[in-house]
Amino acid sequence: MVKVIASSLRKGNVVEHESKLYVILVAENVHPGKGNSVTNVDMRRISDGVKIAERWRTTEMVEKADVDERAYQYLYEDSEGFHFMEPQTYEQITVTPEIVGDQKAYLSDGMQVYLQTFNEVAIAIELPQRVTLEIVETEPAVKGQTATSSFKPAILSNGVKTMVPPHIGNGTRVVVMTTDGSYVERAKD
Repeated sequence: MVKVIASSLRKGNVVEHESKLYVILVAENVHPGKGNSVTNVDMRRISDGVKIAERWRTTEMVEKADVDERAYQYLYEDSEGFHFMEPQTYEQITVTPEIVGDQKAYLSDGMQVYLQTFNEVAIAIELPQRVTLEIVETEPAVKGQTATSSFKPAILSNGVKTMVPPHIGNGTRVVVMTTDGSYVERAKD
């Protein structure tokens, strides 16, 4: 365990709080006009999955656990959970659906992700920031409509809904953010 100041905590960090380990889901530094700056943290207890919210002064010291973070390759999903393989050792690890969460829609065969493990148990997953997917359903492009700031709804090949520019049609491959499913650009492939 290492002591760090609360303002340096980020999503995915593991901290010890009241003799239990927690993984940070959201960390936000708040600087009010008056008073002390604080760090608001939402975190999940690793042992049983209970979520709690905590608030520390930004200069307060917090115990941060030493976590192993490595690249893994996504293999498949079954009733036990999501299976990943470490490319150098071919060692496999199973990750529970609670850890993967909403990011499951963006997992694809062979995708490289970063898993954080503590005592050989997965506690957090980080997907690539962007993925390329195909538009399977959207309204047809209207001739003469400009690509200014108007967007139209579309459904991606993974079932996620997003908003795309009017000139994008069915079958077009687009790049989207894995954090919120937002459109970035038309794929260059």
